[in-house]
Order: sequence, then structure tokens, then C-alpha cells
Amino acid sequence: MTDAPDLVILNGRLITFDDAMPRAAAIALSGGTIAAVGSTAEIRDLAGAATRVFDAQGATVLPGFIDSHVHLFGGSVELDYLNLYGVQGLDAMTEAVRAEAARRPEDRVVFAVMASYDILGTGRGVTRQDLDAVLPDRPFAMFAPDHHTIWANTKALELGGILRGGETDSGSTIVMGDDGTATGELLEPGAYRHVLRHTRYGGRDMEGLVSGRDPEPLPGGVDRARDRDAIAAGLRHCASHGITGLHNMDGNFYTGELLQELEAEGKLLCRTEVPFHLKGFDPLDRLEEAAEMRRRFDSDTVWCRRVKMFMDGVVESRTALMLRPYPGTAHVGDPVFTPEDFNAACIRADAMGMQIATHAIGDLAIRRTLDGYEAARKANGARDSRHRVEHIEVLHPDDLPRFAALDVVASIQPGHAPRGHIFPADGMEAVMHRDQMPMAFAWQTIRDSGARVCFSTDWPVIQVDVMDSVKAAVAPLDLPEPWTDQRQTLMDTLRSYTADNAWVEFSEDRKGRLRAGIMADVVVMDHDLESMAPEALNTARAALTVMGGAVTWEA
Repeated sequence: MTDAPDLVILNGRLITFDDAMPRAAAIALSGGTIAAVGSTAEIRDLAGAATRVFDAQGATVLPGFIDSHVHLFGGSVELDYLNLYGVQGLDAMTEAVRAEAARRPEDRVVFAVMASYDILGTGRGVTRQDLDAVLPDRPFAMFAPDHHTIWANTKALELGGILRGGETDSGSTIVMGDDGTATGELLEPGAYRHVLRHTRYGGRDMEGLVSGRDPEPLPGGVDRARDRDAIAAGLRHCASHGITGLHNMDGNFYTGELLQELEAEGKLLCRTEVPFHLKGFDPLDRLEEAAEMRRRFDSDTVWCRRVKMFMDGVVESRTALMLRPYPGTAHVGDPVFTPEDFNAACIRADAMGMQIATHAIGDLAIRRTLDGYEAARKANGARDSRHRVEHIEVLHPDDLPRFAALDVVASIQPGHAPRGHIFPADGMEAVMHRDQMPMAFAWQTIRDSGARVCFSTDWPVIQVDVMDSVKAAVAPLDLPEPWTDQRQTLMDTLRSYTADNAWVEFSEDRKGRLRAGIMADVVVMDHDLESMAPEALNTARAALTVMGGAVTWEA
């Protein structure tokens, strides 16, 4: 190189994920790309008078983290909502909710997130009457951590027009009581959208997930600026955790436009993919919009090349689709697509050259998703599609080898598992059969099968803090049989958050490694991760985050 670099990082412990030079001590960045990787002495000699020098002080330096499964708009908005994580019992919930109501007198619906399914006690459901006691004089509703259930009080149900039931989509349920009124439990987006549209952002933050369409009417002026500011705050939050790239799992044209506007303002701190979201009730011709999204959003920073679908819900609310009924019930979950419609959607999207990512948690949902990908392969021929299955929480052994055989990517969130330190370790016993547990959240079993694995958080289902998920993978809780040991090596885990996530977005030659000539997306940690006790990994933080050669976060 002839010109001095813009930034050099010295005295680091670089994990490059570049086979030609797996380890190094320093890196030089220039003009948005990596200029050189080498020893501290070599890189120091490249610095000029205007070069910024950052001393990593022996800490780990990595390619910037890519979180390959997030809901950016929703996660950003929820940074300022009441967070009930860890709150247990009616008294504690009441105190927190009433304080939030006083803080936000202008909100039409007082809204909270991260409310545990057992917030009122193990095995005890939440009713509208419970929430009436918590906040009797104003509409109040709260999200479960998985974002597949909302509980609402009577005033919120009345505001949404669903106290006596209402219209829902396939796979969604307004749970009704014997008296002909709603109990307060709203399962899946088609049911809770009626309440969500009255929350602080009018439900626009979740519209990409609820309908896959743009908000109606399209916001302008104050609301649009407010939405943009919320996402900007969310991007700053992601950058503070060393993240330089995001794969959004819901989206619409509106979200893509907001991101482009942020880029024009210099506030787009993470490269972000926005998918086209096809719902189970959509006609196949709606995939023409996916082609238009791909045309309109096609840069290194904001792009669309993927179709997202849902096959089922979640295990906790018994909406995940299972091969056999949940324990003690005749219920197998709630399908979102018919097999025929899903297969047809996969064939059409694959023929368009789009990547497909499908939420599939239950064993039947996973099987049907793999069936759809196989149908596309048979109809269109094998290609390097890198289709993804998201979550894979309850897997039937017969379907394990199909991932590698079909070249399907396993997209996994280690922090979701009972062993992941974030949710209760005993939360699955009531909703899973014991013989399902050995293949539940089976990260290492899937990896050993030869399937490609990528890791993510599913923010805001759990916090976007990468290191919490790294700890969950590397140092999971040791649960008793029939649970199996699925712990990951640190190197596999870090690769699945960097190089593998770059690969799954077809960017393996442009990012995800520390190598001269590719994008200058880098994170410097504040610890040497390899020398840390595994159970302490979540105490490590990003000291410096760089995206495209620009510093996006500095501790």
C-alpha cells in the first residue's frame, strides 16, 4: 500500500478466520477496506501522521459480529418499553406497571415486554382479570419474551375491538372463555395485531412481521421521523455490542426506506438485510413484490435477497407444530401454511433465485419446511441456495440428515434453550415429551451431522448482546437426562457469529474474515476471550466497533 491507513489496531490477538493467516497481532484499515494484517511491528510501520492508532492491549480482535436473526424495528422500539424480564408475582408486576403508566401518561396502551409465561407462578396462566387488577383504569398489555403471545386487560381488549372475539389469521387465536369473552391471551400476530396497533408506535414496528406489508396509511412527518430515530437508537445499541451486520427477519418496503434514509444521514451503523415476508394467507403472485424489493434494496449496506416465512409458532404456548399432541392434550399446534401452499411458495421463490428462511420450531414444522425445500430442489434443480431453517427447537431424528443432504442451513439461537442461562431451565417439561428432549436444541448434534450452522439472538426475544449467546453456547447449564450435552467450542461459536454468518448471506469473499482487500468490519473486545473462564464470557464487551472503516462504537 502507498497511502497511510486511516486506522491501525495494534497489540491484539486476532482471530482472522482466514486459512492463509489464522492468527495475527495487528490490522490496518484504509478507505473502508482492510489494508493489511500482520504483526504489530509490521502494521505500526504503515501508520502515518494522520493515522489513528488503537491499542488492543492483548484483547481479542475479530471480524465484526453479524447477528443473523433479529427484528430490528421491534427491538429498537422495545429499548424504551417497560421490560419485565425477571419480574415475578402480581405485586412486583403491579408496582412496575403502575410506575410505567405514570411515566407514560400519553400512551393509549401501557405496554410491557419480556413477561414470563409463569410471571404469576408456575402453571398459572394470565387472564385479563389479573391485568385489570394490575392496572384497572387504563388499557394495558404485555408481550411474552418469544413475541408469540400478548396478554391484555379488559380495556385493551375493548380498545382493540376483540373483547368478544374477532378476526384472526390461520395459526392465530383470540383465546375465548366460557362466558363468550376473551380471556386476555392472544396467540400469534393475527390475534394480537388488534391491540398492537394502539401501542406507542401504532404497531408499525411489528407490521413487517404481522402482515409483511407496509403500514396503512404510510406514516409521514412526525411519525416517520420518530420511527427513524427509534431504529437509529437500535443500531447504536447493536454497534455497542460489536455488531456490524444484521439479518432482519421481518420487513417491508417501509423498513428498507427508513434504513436508506438513515444511511443518507450517516446513521446506518450496521449493514442490514431486509427480507420480503410472505404470509400463509398471501397469494403466490405477491412474490412479485419480493422481486421489486430486491431491485430497490441492493447495496452493501441495505439489501433484500431473501423470502421469510413462518411454519408455526412456539412450544411454550403450544402453537409450535408437532408430530404428536402435546403432553396431556389432543393438540398438535397451529399450522401457518398448508403443506401444498408452502411447497408452491418454496418452488416459486427458489425459481426466482431468492434465498428462503423459514421459522420452524416443532418437529412437524421442521419436517414440512425441509419437504418444501426438497420440493423446490426437485422442481428447479439443485443450486447454491443456502436456504435456512430458523430455530429448530424440537427435531425428529429422522430429519437430522436431511439438512446436510439438502444443503440447508441450521439457523440457531443458543440463548433460547433451557440450558442457555436466559430463560428458566425447567420451562419445557410441561410442553415436551421426554423422548423429544435428546434432540431438542441439538446444536452440536446438528453440527456433527455435517450441516452448516449459524448463530444469532432473535432480538428482542433475547437481548442483542452477542456475548450472552456465546456463553449460552460455550458454557450451557448441565441439565439432567434426557437432555443431552450440546456445548460448543469457543472457536465454532465465534465462527458461527462471524465467518459463517457472512457465508450464509453469500458474502464470504467480502466480509466475515480479517484479510486484506475485504470490508473493514472489525470488533475489538475488552478481553482475550480465549483466556477467559467459559462461564464468564458474557462479561466481555466490545471496546471498539468498526463498520466500513468508520468507528461506530467506542467504549
